[in-house]
Amino acid sequence: MSDTTYPLLNRIDSPADLRSLDDAELIQLAGELREFLIESVSSTGGHLSAGLGTVELTIALHRVFNTPEDRLVWDIGHQAYPHKILTGRRDAMHSLRRQDGLSGFLSRTESEYDSFGAGHSSTSISAALGMSVAAAMEGKDRKSVAVIGDGAMTAGMAYEALNNAGDTDSDLLVILNDNKMSISNNRGAMHNYLARILSGRFYTGVRKRGKSMLHKSPGLSRYAKRWEEHMKGMLLPGTLFEELGFNYIGPIDGHDIPVLLTTLRNLHKLKGRQFLHIVTQKGRGYQPAEQDPCNYHGVTPFNRATGLQNKSTCTKTYTQIFGDWLCDVAAVDEKLAGITPAMCEGSGLTGFAEKFPQRYFDVGIAEQHALTFAAGMACEGMKPVIAIYSTFLQRAYDQLIHDIALQNLDVTFAIDRAGLVGADGATHAGTFDLSFLRCIPNMIVMAPADENECRQMLTTAYQYAGPAAVRYPRGTGPGVKVAAELDSLPIGKAEICRHGRQVAILAFGSRLAPALEAADKIDATVVNMRFVKPLDTDMIIAMASEHSVIVTVEEHVLQGGAGSAVNEVLLQQAVDNRIINLAIPDAFIDHGNHEQQLAECGLDAAGILAAITTACNEDTLLSAASKTQSGKQLKR
Repeated sequence: MSDTTYPLLNRIDSPADLRSLDDAELIQLAGELREFLIESVSSTGGHLSAGLGTVELTIALHRVFNTPEDRLVWDIGHQAYPHKILTGRRDAMHSLRRQDGLSGFLSRTESEYDSFGAGHSSTSISAALGMSVAAAMEGKDRKSVAVIGDGAMTAGMAYEALNNAGDTDSDLLVILNDNKMSISNNRGAMHNYLARILSGRFYTGVRKRGKSMLHKSPGLSRYAKRWEEHMKGMLLPGTLFEELGFNYIGPIDGHDIPVLLTTLRNLHKLKGRQFLHIVTQKGRGYQPAEQDPCNYHGVTPFNRATGLQNKSTCTKTYTQIFGDWLCDVAAVDEKLAGITPAMCEGSGLTGFAEKFPQRYFDVGIAEQHALTFAAGMACEGMKPVIAIYSTFLQRAYDQLIHDIALQNLDVTFAIDRAGLVGADGATHAGTFDLSFLRCIPNMIVMAPADENECRQMLTTAYQYAGPAAVRYPRGTGPGVKVAAELDSLPIGKAEICRHGRQVAILAFGSRLAPALEAADKIDATVVNMRFVKPLDTDMIIAMASEHSVIVTVEEHVLQGGAGSAVNEVLLQQAVDNRIINLAIPDAFIDHGNHEQQLAECGLDAAGILAAITTACNEDTLLSAASKTQSGKQLKR
């Protein structure tokens, strides 16, 4: 991109360059940064709306604070694209979320300016507090700043951190980026004025001196804090944060650079725990995103002029299949309730929320609460269905075990994004759920191989009177037609899809199609295992007795996964078969497209075939295939 298009932005290779600009130039820089962000993400896809809302804040933070020495901790990475651009990664933005390119989130290995890697919400205050305490222990005068979105404030972890911070002498600034509340013109000026006053040295000095004088008078000391709280409570919505031990400032206009600079400079001089509340507009500066910030939160590549995204509408995704199933079951069973931890659109609940609003519950970014909330409903005879990403279910493991499984409650888990997730990378990969689910008593765990099987498994899980999970991948399946009926499957029963010789491939979930493709090359038997728990042990034993080689394949980590479960069965039978377990290796798989990730892990058809032919006697396998095809034995 030419220097004439972005004359100021192209001079910024680090925050040090930004600090050399005049304050007046920062407004022009904000405009260039916003336009660059729109142009860049339109070609790569990624998260757009949140970053458009933090342009001015990002500039002001890097202007006032001495990053990277001062620690700037962004909550997740959605709002940090402007931060990436200003910290030396502008020219690499074309590689965003692509293999060997920039991560869509924050990464300590990617840049020294990324103080804390983050993909899950509501971790920023905890991390920044830890950094602040560490700085104090080392005797370093280093600032720690946490920028948390208003959605992230629905998570209990954020309040746990605030509560802990209030019990310390930490030098910590928490910035609440509130992007769901607008400021009217007449109120905005007053709030900006109050923020400047409350963050200034004059007010702070009067406040401290007044407290000191009142506390010296035993009869008046008890009124000091109460007076201050009442004065602030009348004018500002910060009483909660004051009670937690923070000096609350705001709300201020998060798009007003002069106000941001003045407030942040005042706060930079203050010691102790500070809480700045700013109000921003999600999608700011791009009309389609302003009008529909939710749809432009995460985008595919799109037309810059029209805003139209390049989304395929030919085949329904697993997420859409779940959404359709949920509405169909809700129409015939009034006891069904749909629950999501702030992932309505991502989990396919939009249609359900519109048709059955009284039975739709978005509990916010509160996975732990979501599960125990569902448990309480199940105790009273309701039939809750929790729609949750695999990576987010990890956050509620204690509730899964203690509150649901231990009590054998009737809760259905629709686990989306199971397996590798392409451009979102390691932070959002659902590659651990089989390991942590199958060890829990009372659980049933299923993995569909195609779209129709997904619907059947959801029905099976719903009809089962206990905790049951269906884990399905991101995106589309092999294209199997979905039946309208609400049919179920026999629990714990696998299905032979192809009969062959010598090698039996036991495929779990999404890996059935590539297993069949590989099997055609070596005349192998293929079994769609369907259930990870309970396993079809009769099928496994039969395959072991009829084949010399047993291969398991799954889109999940090897340790503790479905292959490990098969190994346990075979070990009990004391078989001497050759066993090959194909799964995701013991590593976090970086972002890229889904096909690249599968190939990297050897879980595509070519990888499955190569692993089998390498590990086994290739001549024997080829001979078996040749006999089937031509009736003649291959010779060396």
